[in-house]
Amino acid sequence: MEFKEKKREGLIVYLYHLRNSRQLRKFGTIHYVSRKMKYVVLYINTENEAEIVKRLQSLHFVKKVDISLRPQLKTKFADELGVRYKLTDEDREKYKTGRKAV
Repeated sequence: MEFKEKKREGLIVYLYHLRNSRQLRKFGTIHYVSRKMKYVVLYINTENEAEIVKRLQSLHFVKKVDISLRPQLKTKFADELGVRYKLTDEDREKYKTGRKAV
């Protein structure tokens, strides 16, 4: 038997009352619950995403459902860091001596 990694998607579910947050466990994995802002971060499988979002929106205690934008964000900054930012002569001198340039 071979393990196959499933694609996961994050949902932010805004609630009217947090006492109903436990009921969201049947839809996916609860990652975080914000008591102050009354939302739940929920991870679900992407294959059932549209169906689960529709079911969540139909619940009476759910105010709003947002899909996480994290997959669209760039996370590899090391490649771009060396290209865009170059040290000036003043910065090089400052780092060589270990003191601030005035």
